[in-house]
Amino acid sequence: MPQNPLAQRLVELTGSLREHGVDVGTSDVADAGRVALTLGLTDRRRLRTGLACAMLRRSGDREVFDQLFDLYFPAAPGRRTMAAATSTDQLRDALVQALAADDTVALEALAAAAVDLLGEVANGDERQGYSSAQTIARLQPQRAIAAAQQQSRGDRSGQTGLNGQGEQLSDRFDRDEMRTRVAAFRRHVEAEALRRNTGIRSRERVARFGVSGGIEQRDFLAASTRDLAQLRRHIEPLARKLAARMSARRRSGNGTLDLRRTLRASMATGGVPIDPVYRDRRRHRPDLVVLADLSGSVGGFSTFTMLLMQALHAQFRAVRTYGFVSSSAEITDLLGITGPGQSLSGWARGRPEFTRYGTSSSYGTALRGFAQSELAGIGPRSTVLILGDARTNYGSPGIEHLIAITRRARHSAWLNPEPARLWDTGDSEAARYAAAIDMHECRNLDQLRAFVARVLPV
Repeated sequence: MPQNPLAQRLVELTGSLREHGVDVGTSDVADAGRVALTLGLTDRRRLRTGLACAMLRRSGDREVFDQLFDLYFPAAPGRRTMAAATSTDQLRDALVQALAADDTVALEALAAAAVDLLGEVANGDERQGYSSAQTIARLQPQRAIAAAQQQSRGDRSGQTGLNGQGEQLSDRFDRDEMRTRVAAFRRHVEAEALRRNTGIRSRERVARFGVSGGIEQRDFLAASTRDLAQLRRHIEPLARKLAARMSARRRSGNGTLDLRRTLRASMATGGVPIDPVYRDRRRHRPDLVVLADLSGSVGGFSTFTMLLMQALHAQFRAVRTYGFVSSSAEITDLLGITGPGQSLSGWARGRPEFTRYGTSSSYGTALRGFAQSELAGIGPRSTVLILGDARTNYGSPGIEHLIAITRRARHSAWLNPEPARLWDTGDSEAARYAAAIDMHECRNLDQLRAFVARVLPV
């Protein structure tokens, strides 16, 4: 156990980072210690940047690091010395001024005042802690965007003499800039609530339950609308990589010997075939067939499913997508006209082609129907990808139909959004399906990236 307080704090920070899935090595911690000694502890912004450079290997981990840094290297414990706000309207007026002036110091002070006034979970009892979500819900900082934009535009027009046409051209950029500043204010509120909660509960407990993981480890089943844009940016490159791997040449040697070209080439060496010529291998043109569970039990997963299917649809020439609840139907044409990441669970429950045998998922009847109508379309070039939790509601799992599908396909794989420890509990038939098809736990981007990079055969 290190005796130096700084070393002790770095070790605790490292432990929390590892608990949130951030890979930090021992040498990284030693580098962080040297960075802290070199930069000093007086400038928190400089120290934060230096430690992030020493301890992180992926930019996607920065969000988690920033939250934990505020816990383990806080500006000061307890309440801040500041002017207290008396009402929500007063806070919102001050927020408009700070947003218009892009005053980062004022935004941080306002975040502290907002948590102080609106963030207590139980009024008058600090032991209950503070909530950033409650603070944001009560203050509604997005309502300050229009007023701040108007004020910023008026100040700039007086200084630069912009006319009406110039204001219209810059209007969209001003609005985006205000949204960025509001997002920064939200992060200040979240950091302030976490900092205050460390005075009530242990820092380790707050770090474990109060810090959200990065987008790389965020569970697809719990993905919010706020996460969709980030998920989409990560899933699209993975879809391109998946398409490239599936259409790559096989690596197992050259093609068959081309006797005519070999003999022709041997004329230059007196008829001795020193350099054999092989036939060129044709690049494999894969067909992708996706079968996705759209039932309510995987409602949160369906947003990821939609993002993945839309990304794959843009990368493959021949891709057919099917959804099912208790019966299956093709939804290929739907992907092109539906918004990114839109959940289809509610839509599917109202469509008779998906609920022919009930509104609960039935893998047996869905696989049977799919095999009866679509089996002829699956061939030696086809890759079948199944997305679902393998929970059959205690009905027939339809293993024989799954085996018939996988036997006709070139490759087949099943992505299951549930933790592997929950497989085969309750109505899960994961083990029986896994005997017929490669089943992989796929709950977050890290696991999807591992599936694309290492698991999928070429």
